[in-house]
Amino acid sequence: MKNIIVFLLFTIAGPCFAQGLTGNWAVKDPLPDGTFRTTYLSLKQDVERITGTIRVTQFYYKIAESTGNAEGFTLTGSMMDGASERRVKYEGKLVGEELHVATRRRPDAPLIEMVAHRVPEGEGAYPARRPLPELHKVSDNGLARTPPMGWNSWNKFAGRVDDAAVRGMADAMAANGMKEAGYVYINIDDTWEGERDKDGNITTNKKFPDMKALADYVHSKGLKIGIYSSPGPNTCAGYEGSFGHEERDAKTYAAWGIDYLKFDWCATRNLYSDEEMRAVYQIMGDALLKAGRPILYSLCQYGRADVWKWGPEVGGNAWRTTGDIRDSWDSMTKIGFAQDELAPFAGPGHWNDPDMLEIGNGGMTDDEYRTHMSLWAILAAPLLAGNDLRDMKPVILEILTNREVIAVNQDKAGKQGRRASKSGDQEVWTRPLADGGIAIGMFNRGSAAAQVGVKWAEIGLKATPKKARDLWTHGDVKMDGTEYTAIVPAHGVAMLRVTP
Repeated sequence: MKNIIVFLLFTIAGPCFAQGLTGNWAVKDPLPDGTFRTTYLSLKQDVERITGTIRVTQFYYKIAESTGNAEGFTLTGSMMDGASERRVKYEGKLVGEELHVATRRRPDAPLIEMVAHRVPEGEGAYPARRPLPELHKVSDNGLARTPPMGWNSWNKFAGRVDDAAVRGMADAMAANGMKEAGYVYINIDDTWEGERDKDGNITTNKKFPDMKALADYVHSKGLKIGIYSSPGPNTCAGYEGSFGHEERDAKTYAAWGIDYLKFDWCATRNLYSDEEMRAVYQIMGDALLKAGRPILYSLCQYGRADVWKWGPEVGGNAWRTTGDIRDSWDSMTKIGFAQDELAPFAGPGHWNDPDMLEIGNGGMTDDEYRTHMSLWAILAAPLLAGNDLRDMKPVILEILTNREVIAVNQDKAGKQGRRASKSGDQEVWTRPLADGGIAIGMFNRGSAAAQVGVKWAEIGLKATPKKARDLWTHGDVKMDGTEYTAIVPAHGVAMLRVTP
């Protein structure tokens, strides 16, 4: 993981540096949703050495290096993220009782000026670790017997998601054929969270004035609704997490009518190691079972700690196997074609999740999006659209609603497909189906059209299939001989369903 370096400039002239700098400081930037993006600096000046911590969004740094005097100082914070180190650098001076803060996200970026003020000692301090429960198996919730299908807000909207957008996606999904094709979940990702009330209950921010009413609206369309949180004190975007409030949050979600929870590791790494991850996720798994409503449990921790080996044990219905996907050919193929060895860990109720779909977001060609859809279908992966459903080109809607490809993804046997052969840029993947048939993906990862072939003996067939169907042209294919070949476009796919 690359180091992230942020340069902050503090502009000052003022009292004795050793006395004036020591304390707890906060920069609070108001956000349009009614929350604040807060950076806390807990500093102690000891002659020429500065110690303390820096907390911003999901990151919590310990000051590892410092230099400075009354004329100016530098701070370098460090934190470990698994086996990788993240570092952040601050530079500044003190003016009276204010820290005038300017930020550079890159060395060549313009300064963003802010002012830090003193806050009470302990405000913004990181919470202490809690003892973890003994490991046990969380009962199966009976959900996701086939991979979940729906939509998630993050890839297209990130922090811009709001009530109106979610209602619009529900309207579109119910009207454009996606619902009939099997899509059902409308999932709100990060940035919906507000503060906790005096009793510790999570609230929503201004973007979501009434989550219960929103859930009722989505349900009125014959759809289900999902939400997002973290087992840590903060989410990835720095909003309120569920740490210490798992049972309370699960009951709140149930009362709102939530059907799906994505639970993202993020700031939890500042309290617990990857080796403790299973116990951490078990807490919410237990809480969801007690909540009084069936809620699909999706673990998001980027494939760390071999999650596929213990995901079902904590009640997980799906678990991320990779880092975040991007809307690019390189990102999609790096993730998708690396899933082969995880096939034994997928099955009804418990799915490997190589992240959400980017189909329709504009970064790939139509052929590349067909590859994306075909590969995720063979992988028995969750199909969570990540585009704006209200304004799709007809070809994108056709890709997302291809019933024959979706039938492969939703096959009742729940067996994840695997790579059958590879020759240069050409790969053949197969997936056994419940009716005895086989789904075949003939992928061309090269930059020019190429012939891709599949030999029946190499995929376990003793004879030529008696029937074959092309799932993208929606036509039957005549089979003759010991193999089949197709001309596949650059970055494209030919997908078959054959009957032995």
